[in-house]
Amino acid sequence: MNEPIIEFKHFGFQYNAQAEPTLYDIDLTVRKGEKIVIVGPSGCGKSTLAHCINGLIPFALPGESTGTVTVAGKPTKEQGIFELSRTVGTVLQDSDAQFIGLTVAEDIAFALENDCVREPELHERVRKAADMVALSSHLLHAPSDLSGGQKQRVSLAGVMVDDVEVLLFDEPLANLDPATGKTAIELIDEIHEQTGAAIIIIEHRLEDVLHRNVDRIVLMDRGRILADMPPDELLSGPLLSENGIREPLYLAALKYAGVAVTPDMRPSSIRTLKLGENEKRAVSDWFHSVPIPPEPEPQPYLLRAQHVGFTYESGHKALRDVSVDIRRGEMLAIVGTNGAGKSTFSKVVCGFERQQEGEVTFTGCDWASLSLKERADHVGYVMQNPNQMISKTMIFDEVALGLRTRKVPEEEIRPRVEDALRICGLWPFRNWPVSALSFGQKKRVTIASILVLDPEMIILDEPTAGQDYRHYTEIMEFLRDLNAKGVTVVLITHDMHLMLEYAPRAVVFSAGRVLADDSSAAILTDPEIIAAASLKETSLYDLALLCGVDDPRAFVQRFIDHERREARQP
Repeated sequence: MNEPIIEFKHFGFQYNAQAEPTLYDIDLTVRKGEKIVIVGPSGCGKSTLAHCINGLIPFALPGESTGTVTVAGKPTKEQGIFELSRTVGTVLQDSDAQFIGLTVAEDIAFALENDCVREPELHERVRKAADMVALSSHLLHAPSDLSGGQKQRVSLAGVMVDDVEVLLFDEPLANLDPATGKTAIELIDEIHEQTGAAIIIIEHRLEDVLHRNVDRIVLMDRGRILADMPPDELLSGPLLSENGIREPLYLAALKYAGVAVTPDMRPSSIRTLKLGENEKRAVSDWFHSVPIPPEPEPQPYLLRAQHVGFTYESGHKALRDVSVDIRRGEMLAIVGTNGAGKSTFSKVVCGFERQQEGEVTFTGCDWASLSLKERADHVGYVMQNPNQMISKTMIFDEVALGLRTRKVPEEEIRPRVEDALRICGLWPFRNWPVSALSFGQKKRVTIASILVLDPEMIILDEPTAGQDYRHYTEIMEFLRDLNAKGVTVVLITHDMHLMLEYAPRAVVFSAGRVLADDSSAAILTDPEIIAAASLKETSLYDLALLCGVDDPRAFVQRFIDHERREARQP
């Protein structure tokens, strides 16, 4: 058994600015070469635990602690951030916040320059780190010019260049498209095998993380560790669902079919799942028993984009002959790889950019004649990066900004803002400054600031990135209720679960074109579309194949229909 590299013993921590502790009586050991995943709802203490490992606590984030935490056999409070950085490398959720250099090579070399490493050795170590993350051909590129997955590789190389013994990943999948996220998990696994470093992954998307094997899953809630066990054991019990963590979709389908999941089935991955003939028959029988819902009546068109083309000043042609029709009252997903044109299309619709070709109409009227402000009265847009939207210091003022700009009376503003804060799970923070919030909480502030305006159509760019399953569900169920009242909802997303569960129809973008426009189930069971658009196949399809279901595509659709009915029941 490898010796411990990280040890928490009866550890507790309370921030100076908080009335209650964030961590209680933590006992956790991470051994050299282990790979563990830490899951739990937002606010459960995952990030605080990570800050205790990399030294941000207590050196940058002061507070009172009890018990001990050691890294490499030495208490962290005796080491300092600089010394700890030689042992623990941290890859942040927001890669942009981690960049230092003007080029990829400069960014990777930053830690070596601080250590006064001589130039020949520095160049060699930078090349070696770049090779490990497949970025050798991008060393002279600016980090800002890279895709989301490439940015994450730069961050990874920047911490690996010091040969650290622990790699700590804070939500590495939050801003990546499905295929890139899958590749990221494979890359982390390769780095784990090559370096032997201990790997700690904090992530909400558990099924995606389990694309590769992990040794243990640590489940946290309310500052405590509720479980620390091998994946097959944890996924066989009720602890995940009881504590607001989304189980893999194939496990949900097995439970709907009445199959008792046990550790010997190896349920931690669809790749390892073992089912007997009785279990396979139960899944097939359940599929045939689920009723098919009636087709909804088509509604009139709300927005029509016809042959739209757009080219940035740099010469990059982001949209090529794009035609998309959106009906009133639809809930639609727009999906595709990073840089496919999804966000550019939304910016053209909202008026942030003006297309050079084609036309956009809204309720039959030419959209080109309307100003940005006039369009904003009909269509609300929630950007992917909340920091690009927020302009006020206090949360309440940020959500109220749009109403105050429109000269809405103050006595009407307060109840509307309070309703939006409650809906988005921000009521406890109503008197907080925005700067005190996490990335995911800031995301909810921006959603609230648009919802409060009551638009006819709302476009949300990655609405659930960084959200735990409870807040994910609260926001999406609110959007579903809003949609049921007639508001058209467009979701730009990398989350295939969200696409399947909430969007009956999806439009797939690839290289600035519309590659497909079909039901979500049809798209996520089409291997050609999945490959071309960097999507990720749903594990439901694989389960259907494993169980010999005669129509795997229909199985996926039947699962979605069943989930929607379950969600609507009181």
